[in-house]
Amino acid sequence: MAYYFLFPESDTTLYSHPDRSSTNTGGDAILEITKEIGSSNNVLYPTRILLKFKNEEIKDVIENTIGHSNFQNTTTNLKLTSAEPKNIIQTLNLNVYAVSHSWDEGTGKYADTPKTTNGASWEYKNNTTSAQEWITSSFGNASTGSISSSLITQGGGVWHTGSGFETTQQFLVGDVLDTNFNVTEIVQKYSASLFNFNTYPTGITNHGFLIKKPEVIETNVSHSFGDLNYFSTNTNTIYPPKLIFKWDDSQHIYQNSSKKSGELNVSIHNLKNEYNQNDVSKIKIHVREKYPTRTFSTTSNYLDVGYFTTSSYYSIRDAHTEQEVIPFDDDFTKISANSEGMYFNLYMKGLQPERYYRILFKHINNDGTFIYDDDYYFKVVR
Repeated sequence: MAYYFLFPESDTTLYSHPDRSSTNTGGDAILEITKEIGSSNNVLYPTRILLKFKNEEIKDVIENTIGHSNFQNTTTNLKLTSAEPKNIIQTLNLNVYAVSHSWDEGTGKYADTPKTTNGASWEYKNNTTSAQEWITSSFGNASTGSISSSLITQGGGVWHTGSGFETTQQFLVGDVLDTNFNVTEIVQKYSASLFNFNTYPTGITNHGFLIKKPEVIETNVSHSFGDLNYFSTNTNTIYPPKLIFKWDDSQHIYQNSSKKSGELNVSIHNLKNEYNQNDVSKIKIHVREKYPTRTFSTTSNYLDVGYFTTSSYYSIRDAHTEQEVIPFDDDFTKISANSEGMYFNLYMKGLQPERYYRILFKHINNDGTFIYDDDYYFKVVR
């Protein structure tokens, strides 16, 4: 089973506030889904988020890592990590759409004086010099955009609509507000365009994702419904946005000696101290009974090749923050087995370099669930 991460090549927040509707913030470390109060009125103006991942990297992971035959069974999620949300007092939905027009990230920041206009903003998809505004009517190809409020400047991106082009995540009061949008169908449409040159509706050009609150919330100009902040690709933390590919690369072709009861002794044969951030490592696991039955034999029981049951999984944590980078996942972190023992493939791509990580194992057998956390550390380097 496998996880593989990509990071955005560009992201920015679009502000509809009249003072910032042409302002670019592509250089900011925070992306915002919020509302700003007007300077001369009590109108609350919404924001939206744009993100885009490189075509070349999407093609490479599909073609050279996952494989075309496995890709149709791959799940793809868009993850943004929350940074100090405020005033979330009721259930909240966020929508993500496939953007239908190209745009430029720019280098501006919210606090720039004078304001920077060299990239996407609420009004413009690139910059005010070229003056290419987001279209606000006659969208074509089941696309839409803008906002249905006479109090807010038209703009804010253009996106595809309909089944397979959009998805929603709901947050309840008290939830962790990290996003985990299932964008599988959207990325499959990107793939159909990249590899097969399919056009709408089976294939669409990758112009990235747009994240927004539902229209009924955005156009309520008297209530904010809470503020959501997310780390951008410019963050100095370990929490930039990610496109997460998850697929089944496991094999279970030899399980005659699975340990169906009791606690086990687990070790890793080939764990290195350091890995390059582009490495792929086959992590080999040795399993034996913690207290093997004493027998009269010319060979040691400690040398026997043992196996977890098929209900066995791995997890990767950041050694400093304890963040689950790859969680135990019943579908996508199963451990493989063959005649030589147990193993899983670990893709260092997407693990932040110059950091230490720790490997954990979970094994479920007749006696319950066992977690093995025995200081299996490694470092990813540039």
